Amino acid sequence: MLRYWRRHQWIIVCGLLFSAVLVLAQLSAVYSAQSVLKRLDGLLYDSRLKLMLPFREVTELPVVIVDIDEKSLKQLGRWPWSRQILAQMLEQLTAAGASVVAFDVIFSEPERNPAQQVLQSGQQHLSAEAAAELQRIAPQLDADQQFAASLENKDVVLGFLFQQDQLAVGQLPETYVVLDAPARQSSVSPFAGYVANTAVLQGQSAGTGFINSSPDPDGFIRQAALLIRYQDQVYPSLALEAARLYALAQELKVETAVLSQMNSIVGVTVGNSRINTDLYGRVLIPYRGPARSFPYVSAVDAVQGTVDKTLFQDAVVFVGTSAVGHADLRSTPVGVQYPGVEVHANVFEGLIYPHLLHAHPDWAEALVFLFLVVLGTLISLLFPVLGPVSLALTGGSLVILTLAGNIYSWHVLKLDLPLTSSLLLILGLTLLNLIYGFFGASQQKARIKSMFDQYVPPAHIDEMLNHPESVSLEGKRKEMSVLFADIRGFTTLSEQLSATELKSLLNRYFSPVTKTIFEHQGTIDKYVGDMVMAFWNAPLDVKAHAELAVKAGFSMLKITDELSKTFVQEALPALDIGVGVNTGEMNVGDMGSEYRRAYTVLGDAVNLGSRLESLTKYYGVRFLVSETTVQHCQNMSFRTVDKVRVKGKTSAVTIYEPLSPEFLSNPALVAAWQQHEQALSLYFQQRWQQAEALWRALQQSSAHQLYSIYLERTDYYRRHPTGTDWDGVYTHAEK
Repeated sequence: MLRYWRRHQWIIVCGLLFSAVLVLAQLSAVYSAQSVLKRLDGLLYDSRLKLMLPFREVTELPVVIVDIDEKSLKQLGRWPWSRQILAQMLEQLTAAGASVVAFDVIFSEPERNPAQQVLQSGQQHLSAEAAAELQRIAPQLDADQQFAASLENKDVVLGFLFQQDQLAVGQLPETYVVLDAPARQSSVSPFAGYVANTAVLQGQSAGTGFINSSPDPDGFIRQAALLIRYQDQVYPSLALEAARLYALAQELKVETAVLSQMNSIVGVTVGNSRINTDLYGRVLIPYRGPARSFPYVSAVDAVQGTVDKTLFQDAVVFVGTSAVGHADLRSTPVGVQYPGVEVHANVFEGLIYPHLLHAHPDWAEALVFLFLVVLGTLISLLFPVLGPVSLALTGGSLVILTLAGNIYSWHVLKLDLPLTSSLLLILGLTLLNLIYGFFGASQQKARIKSMFDQYVPPAHIDEMLNHPESVSLEGKRKEMSVLFADIRGFTTLSEQLSATELKSLLNRYFSPVTKTIFEHQGTIDKYVGDMVMAFWNAPLDVKAHAELAVKAGFSMLKITDELSKTFVQEALPALDIGVGVNTGEMNVGDMGSEYRRAYTVLGDAVNLGSRLESLTKYYGVRFLVSETTVQHCQNMSFRTVDKVRVKGKTSAVTIYEPLSPEFLSNPALVAAWQQHEQALSLYFQQRWQQAEALWRALQQSSAHQLYSIYLERTDYYRRHPTGTDWDGVYTHAEK
């Protein structure tokens, strides 16, 4: 051991000194945002974020950005626009179904009323009649009052700005943030002044959040402050306030913990979701992708209502600008010309789905210190004895393991751990030992460079991020089968459960339902709330698509029954669904707008499938199909339900209830089915008394809703004769 020390003492001492320097540098980085290590950690953070973007979860959160872009400024004039225009935009958005609208805009000054301006500037030159007329029309020209009226009873979030200067502009909003400790003793960043909205607008706003950004010293926005303190109150960010309204929460609860005589922030609770933060109430921004990863709509199109309104159904809309002249383009890890309004949208998505957020825990720095001390000591003592090849392989392996551990912590554990000092330690000591023992400086640098080039993110990843490929499938018309399934009484069910419980229940339902659709060669079109839509015979041709669709419907009903039993045992509400299947000519292909596309089906045949599902509740059955579906299912049995004309259709269609193998194996049910068909035949022959007798007998043995419907009809028709031209068709007025 002594001999080993004497032989390598200089390189060991140099290695230990290098390790000590890195430990001290890491310690300084904790307290200095301007440190070199901090800057390098930021660059590595950006590379890791972009590298892992393809593996980021894609949520179904409906977020749309209304962009005050160059097109809007050209058509509607330079900013600021009249608030009459903004009121019109807001009315269009809410009419289209937007659930929350957040303005990344400040309305700090009242808009001038032209009538009042004339009265104030030229009253001495006005006649009494002219002055009176101006006084009369002044309220009609008050754009602030019009905008305020449009804000009333709507979930709208207005933005405002905190400043370090001691100024107060506008009316400070009411805060719904509740701390478990005094605000002045908390670690929330304090500000001395603010620029807020006018009182008339602020008084009608359902929520208000600050729009301050939190760039790192290099100017890149990697994290967002959720909370800011002003005097004795704590206020939420625009995204946090939007999340509160979206979650229907009355307040935002902030948890603190005592740290060094200060109450540091631990987390924020929004509704049923808890968001972990750093001690200043900040979170890392879970960027979805480069700019325009969210659907964008030009503001002028939103004002004029020329955009597809389904895009805004139940959506959260952020209104902001990407125009270059408005200075709201930010430098971010995923783009240096990134609209500030989209930053808010990314933060909002992370607040709604907290599992997307990465944490930087307080103990992360301590873990890095321990890692540097232990690894630096081991490398300094062991590397001098290694040969050049072993040294390179060992150093490379350590780099790979460190990178892999860091990526694992990021992707799986959702932890952001500092990486620069660890990599510098391994690289520095490896290089130091290579230079010391075996190679010249120039040769060693070339080898190290070639060794580590392989750890640069692959070029195809960057290409994919900068130039995403779009899938284009030409539309065509073909015979297909479509299935709709909807949970019965979903509104009541959702009121009984929390948001988390409802999400879990739907996930447990949709997963096996989706699986069985796939097993029956179906294609999922979409999920809309509690509704699932699927189709057969596209994009691949499927033989016997109608039979497969019906079998899938039976399987979904069986799955629902099994789940319902489990839910009841778990003290959850029982579950039931209605299923409708139709077969016919449909248009299928990649459809949508430049902002959002989907492979879907359209046409009257699709609409009829949806109507059939809706009619299951009326007839008291769980499954309905059309006559075209029956014609394609020669190996199945069906009970005739009715001959109907649904809303939006002029031609009549006969509808049927598919009969399961379990039904057909029950002699009593088969006998009732045959008796029903006989009664229905008599009904269509207008032999009311005979049909009524059969249905009354059926009702005595089984109080089925369907029998009650026909008993009511026969009674009505006996009292109100139909005439010879009656075709037996019942017209449904509702959808």
